[in-house]
Amino acid sequence: MISIDSTLPALPDHLQRHVLVGDALRQQGYRGRFAPTPSGPLHLGNLRTALVSWLVARLAQGQWQLRVDDLDTPRVRAGAIDSALEDLRWLGLHWDGPVVLQSERRGLYASVLSHLRRHQRVYACRCSRRELAQWPRYPGTCRSLQRAWGWEQERLPAWRLRVQEGEELRCGDVVVRRADGFIAYHLATAVDELCFGITEVVRGADLQPVKEAQVAVMAALGCAAPRYRHVPLLCDASGNKLAKREGSEGLAPWQERGARPEQVVGYLAAQLQLVPAGSVISASELVAEMGHQRRNLSGLLEP
Repeated sequence: MISIDSTLPALPDHLQRHVLVGDALRQQGYRGRFAPTPSGPLHLGNLRTALVSWLVARLAQGQWQLRVDDLDTPRVRAGAIDSALEDLRWLGLHWDGPVVLQSERRGLYASVLSHLRRHQRVYACRCSRRELAQWPRYPGTCRSLQRAWGWEQERLPAWRLRVQEGEELRCGDVVVRRADGFIAYHLATAVDELCFGITEVVRGADLQPVKEAQVAVMAALGCAAPRYRHVPLLCDASGNKLAKREGSEGLAPWQERGARPEQVVGYLAAQLQLVPAGSVISASELVAEMGHQRRNLSGLLEP
């Protein structure tokens, strides 16, 4: 695992306050979260991950936060946020506290970027997609080239974090601001996990490869990462993972057939072998039954 450098410059007071709030929340007990991207309706794989994340939090008698990762404006589809919230409510997966929109937190992310740049922890990278495609991870091409920060050939550079690699870290220098000017996913996600005191991230196995990049961002801020666990992906009949862009089935077809929430929860739970096939059970009944049987989800989840 990556080690945290104790010689890192201290965060400025206004950023440190956010981290301290997160630390205080973490001391209160388990805090999980679900963070959909509003690029379309939630498919059943998204909903199964949400169910598992919610179950883990409820079995731990903890908090479950809902955060919407809507920073990537070109990918956000009209109505997708309201649709996701309604789907979760319909299934009985109620969250704690207000919904967090990353689009409303851009100022905080920009302050973190400014801190990193001020202390020479980021550098400008002008590598093209074609150049990057040759490497399994970024090889550090622009690390010592003193690239310009401004417009050049009608484009801005990406900003990369100078990652201090630990023995097992394999992410390379992480992009924290994209060349199109958008805050990068890894930075925003890392900052939010810290500021909201998330103790454990339970998410889909397709996000397993990004863990190291987010841990690296947290380490650059002098902070330890939460625990990560990953839910096996729900695949279609051909063995391919479900994806919004391919129109994979969500709740709408079930609702059009007159299905009840308990039927969908039972279907998703049966796929995870938490209940027998054909079970009809609500989310609250499921967590009560698992608690009564003293069952947990450790055997299902991967680091």
